[in-house]
Amino acid sequence: MDSAGQTVALALLVPTVGAVLIACAGRVPNLRETITGITSIALFACVLTLLPTVVDGARPELSLFTVMPGLQLAFNVEPLGMLFALIASGLWIVNSLYSVGYMRGNAEAHQTRFYVCFALALAATMAIAFAANLFTLFVFYELLTLVTYPLVTHHGTPEARQGGRTYLGILLGTSIVLLLPALVCIWYVAGTTDFVPGGILHGKLGDAGLVGWLALCVFGFAKAALMPFHRWLPAAMVAPTPVSALLHAVAVVKAGVFSVVKVIVYVFGTEPLAAAGTGWLVGVAAFTIVAASLVALNADNLKRRLAYSTVSQLSYVVLAAALLTPLSVIGAALHIATHAVAKITLFFAAGAIYTAGHKTEVSQLDGIGRRMPWTMAAFTVAALSLIGVPPAAGFVSKWFILSSAAQGENYLVLAVLALSTLLNAAYLLPIVHAAFFKPLNAADVAHPHGEAPWPMVLALTLTAGATVALFFFSTSLLQLVRQLVAAPS
Repeated sequence: MDSAGQTVALALLVPTVGAVLIACAGRVPNLRETITGITSIALFACVLTLLPTVVDGARPELSLFTVMPGLQLAFNVEPLGMLFALIASGLWIVNSLYSVGYMRGNAEAHQTRFYVCFALALAATMAIAFAANLFTLFVFYELLTLVTYPLVTHHGTPEARQGGRTYLGILLGTSIVLLLPALVCIWYVAGTTDFVPGGILHGKLGDAGLVGWLALCVFGFAKAALMPFHRWLPAAMVAPTPVSALLHAVAVVKAGVFSVVKVIVYVFGTEPLAAAGTGWLVGVAAFTIVAASLVALNADNLKRRLAYSTVSQLSYVVLAAALLTPLSVIGAALHIATHAVAKITLFFAAGAIYTAGHKTEVSQLDGIGRRMPWTMAAFTVAALSLIGVPPAAGFVSKWFILSSAAQGENYLVLAVLALSTLLNAAYLLPIVHAAFFKPLNAADVAHPHGEAPWPMVLALTLTAGATVALFFFSTSLLQLVRQLVAAPS
């Protein structure tokens, strides 16, 4: 095993070993949280070490064992996986900082279990990011569902248990009923499930077969939250806010859209799919974008509004990938990153508002910007990013998607993106306006409060800063994701 392969192994082991150490330190909260922070930094350092190698065109590999011919548990670091790993490991650092303030500020129970499951979720995420084939991705995709279930049901209330059942039922049900048969068929027809630039099914399935098995894969990856398999995501909002951040920005939903892009590029191939047609997928994604935005527009609960915003924004990635052009694939990959930093900021802000002011509804936020200026300033930056206003990072990814649709004269997609942008503004900007320009509610005047605990405020300030920084320093990301379309297809 070369040094790059050893680094891949280390990236998989660090969060796993960290989880064990966190469990051992459970009775000493300061030590437990220190180990969490050190583990997250160590993981990011491992991932960052691989970046120059991947940018230079190398593909670090690690093979563990062969289950049967064509089914191997193996890892290979390509550009899309590198991007996903960077985002997930980097945001774990700030999420760990945020979690200290949130879990202590709200006197949450079972904190050791929380930190252990969080570390295991990142271990599974790294394995998904670096999976060399569909079989390996499937194994760790399922594992990610299982290790995040205790996080969803963390509070142990009837509502939490019901949310957990919905979460587990939809995610396991779709992957077993839809994704597993697709995996078996792909392995049987192609003799392998390896991720190969240009795909592995060219000439081995007719157009109808390609469309059918792609549909099974897309809906089988229900973490991408395409309608009608999206209900698990708002149901999981019963979890603590750091978990919501994990679900919506760091790991779970990004594992879904990442997997959809990965199979389109590396299993089916953009050229064979272009011949077969993916208009149906563009239509499903477009419907999800608009429908979820309309639900968000009418949601008064802040986390529910943000949850349906996530459902909508994830379909930007799916829609872009389904356009099958170099610009759209680049836009899909970039949107995974830009949405992550913006949405984690919004959830951090929601958790800070709850911790400091015990407010959960949008209608309760009048004047809160004067009491929590740092929190609401960060919220504003992230909101502008989701809308696509420069100099926030969301503008960059939306620009690539819009450019692809314009070049292809796809007026339906252009109309959907324009309508979605207006809807994004309609459900986010009124929160900003109410926070800064409306007077405090009479009931709030008698109960003054300030910002949330400083670790939470620092974390959301850092992610808001990253949202702007990605706009000005997007060249490095572009250098990486352009390799997705530079390879022969």
